Amino acid sequence: MRTLVILGGGTAGTMAANKLRDRLDAEDWRIVVVDKDDNHDYQPAYLFVPFGINKAKHVRRSRHAFIDDGIELLMGEIDRVDPEGKQVHLADGRELNYDYLVIATGTTPRPDQTPGMLGPEWRKSVHDFYTYEGMLALKKALKEFRGGRLVMHITEMPIKCPVAPLEFSFLADWYFTKKGLRKATEIVYVTPLDGAFTKPVASRELGHHLSKRGIKVEPDFMIESVDQEAKVIRSYDEREIAYDLLVTVPLNMGADFVARSGLGDELNYVPVDKHTNQSTAYPNIFALGDGSNLPTSKAGSVAHFSVEVFVENFLQLVAGQPMTHSFDGHANCFVESGKNKALLLDFNYETEPLTGHFPFPVGPMSLLKESRTNHMGKLAFRHVYWNVLLPGRPMPLPAEMSMFGKKVETEPASA
Repeated sequence: MRTLVILGGGTAGTMAANKLRDRLDAEDWRIVVVDKDDNHDYQPAYLFVPFGINKAKHVRRSRHAFIDDGIELLMGEIDRVDPEGKQVHLADGRELNYDYLVIATGTTPRPDQTPGMLGPEWRKSVHDFYTYEGMLALKKALKEFRGGRLVMHITEMPIKCPVAPLEFSFLADWYFTKKGLRKATEIVYVTPLDGAFTKPVASRELGHHLSKRGIKVEPDFMIESVDQEAKVIRSYDEREIAYDLLVTVPLNMGADFVARSGLGDELNYVPVDKHTNQSTAYPNIFALGDGSNLPTSKAGSVAHFSVEVFVENFLQLVAGQPMTHSFDGHANCFVESGKNKALLLDFNYETEPLTGHFPFPVGPMSLLKESRTNHMGKLAFRHVYWNVLLPGRPMPLPAEMSMFGKKVETEPASA
C-alpha cells in the first residue's frame, strides 16, 4: 500500500484529499491529512464579520465534517519534513512515512516581522482581519470608532486574497456613511504597489473606485516600523503616515516547518513548477494553495483550479505516465464594493484582469464593473464553498481561463 500525506486541511488540502479518495483504490492507497486543530474557517467571511454582513457563526466549522470516509485526519503540529527519508516529523514525536507528499499549509500573517506592529495597542488601535481573532477585535473597534483617520495598510506582496484590502476600504466607506460618520472619517489606502492593484487595467479601474469615494492612495510605501505611541507608520524612505485606527495586512509567510525542512524560499513558500505544482527539488512532493510560490494570487479560486489540474496529473504520475495537464494561473475574485454591489476579476498568468463579461454557465457577470449580480455571487459562494467545493463535487467552472466576453484594449484608455 502506498501512502499520500497531505499537510494542511484547509481549502486546497481538503479538496485534494476528497477528490483523490474518489479516484484512488482504497486497497492500494492510504491518504492522511495532518492539521494542528479541527477548525476549518471560511476565510472570505473574515472581512464581512466586522461590517455585520456575516456573523461569526458563519465562519467556522469542524474539519472532520468535510474529510471523506477512508481518509485519516491527524491532529498535531508539524515539526519538519525529511524529504530524503520521506518522513514527516510531528512535534509530539510521531513520524509519518510517505510515498508522496502534498504541502497545503497556506500562508499566515506575521506582525512579528515588522518592528512595533505587535505591542500594547495590537488589536486596540492596530488591527488585522486575516485571522479569526483579528476579525472579532476589528468588529468591536469599528463599532466604537467615532471618526478620525482610518488607515488601511499593506506591508508587502504577496498576501492572501490581494483584493481584500481594497474591499475593506470600500466597505468602510459604506459602513461609516450609513452610520453618519463618513464626513468625520478620512480613509487612506497605503500600499507598497505603485497603484491600487498589480495590473494596469485593474489598477486603473479600482483606483477610480477609490478616488470617487474620496479614499486617498499612498503608493510605493515600504513600511519600516509602526510607532504605536505616536500613532504613525514609517517607511524606509522616511515618510510618516498618521492614524487614529490602523488596519494592517502584516507580512504574509508560509509555515515555519517549511523553512526547517529546507523546502522553502525566503518567505517559506515552496518553489514549484507553476503549471503542475510539483516541487522543483523533489518530484514526489507537491505544494497546493497559498503555501506554494505560484506567481498568481493567493486566493481560493487558485486553490480550486490548480487542484483540479493537480488531481489529473497526480493520477498520471502514480500510473507511471507523463503529466500532461497544465495550470494556467487562472484566478477569479469578487471585489465587494459596498451598497450591495461588487466587481469581478478574472485573469491568469498571461492575461491581466480585463473589462467585459464573465461567460456562462456562471455568468454573464460584469468584469471590473460594479453590479448587484456580482454581490449576490459573492454571498452565494459561502454555500458553494461548504457544500460543493470542499467535498470535491464538480463545479461548472473550467480550470482554464476563457477569453470569451473579455475586452482587450488596443489603445490606452483616455484619462
